[in-house]
Amino acid sequence: MRLLSLAHLTAIDLAPPALIEAAATGGFDAVGLRLLQVTATTPGYPLWQNARMLRETHAAMRATGVQVHDIEFVRLTPDTQVESLLPFLDIGAELCAREVITAPYDPDHARMADKLGRLSEAAGARGLGVVLEFFPWTDIRTVDDALALVSQAGPNIGVLPDSLHFDRSGSSHITLAELPPERLRFAHLCDAPVRPHYNEAELLFAAREERLLPGTGQIDLTAYLRALPADLPLGIEVPRTKTMHAVGGPELIKETGDAVRDFLKSIDS
Repeated sequence: MRLLSLAHLTAIDLAPPALIEAAATGGFDAVGLRLLQVTATTPGYPLWQNARMLRETHAAMRATGVQVHDIEFVRLTPDTQVESLLPFLDIGAELCAREVITAPYDPDHARMADKLGRLSEAAGARGLGVVLEFFPWTDIRTVDDALALVSQAGPNIGVLPDSLHFDRSGSSHITLAELPPERLRFAHLCDAPVRPHYNEAELLFAAREERLLPGTGQIDLTAYLRALPADLPLGIEVPRTKTMHAVGGPELIKETGDAVRDFLKSIDS
């Protein structure tokens, strides 16, 4: 059975201890934790600055058996300083996370590759892998673009496909299926409507606010999943802000877990 991890964006208003407890109730094996704030309107949880929350996170992990699969995410910008990220990496190692998610926001690809390589070295020294996620509103918009950048950056850096961004960037299932294991270590899963064209505001709204449960949209998730190894861990990233406000994080997470398992069974049958 493949590992199912709950991405923090699915219920970003839940602090790590509450997220872990809700993930356990929802039948998830692991969580991804957003330890760095990404936007002005969504929280990050810098556990190295909050000893009490860190203790509560460890306690929730022990009580539930839920792991921390990944920590997120590092925006690779012209101003990114790898040295300033060491406390973030240290907490990831303390939580026994497997991966660090990065995002491409530097138009100078050579500079970005250099920083990505140095981040990978620092993470590797702490037992952490590094993956690069690609987005259709950045310069690194497709799986092919991401593979080119990580190949330039170093031998151990992975590519993180997300079914939403994969579909909306017109990425290649062939490239995805041919990624070697060292480059493809997990993937994100969600669904969404499919239209011929999207503007940037539409791309960002879907990415950050409203996605659909797998099997309820129009993305060809069957082709996407068949291009991935059958045992590849999946990070379930399905923010549904209206539903979150209506029913609360724990109920949303339980509904998400049930829907994902039902969908995966339907694909496998």
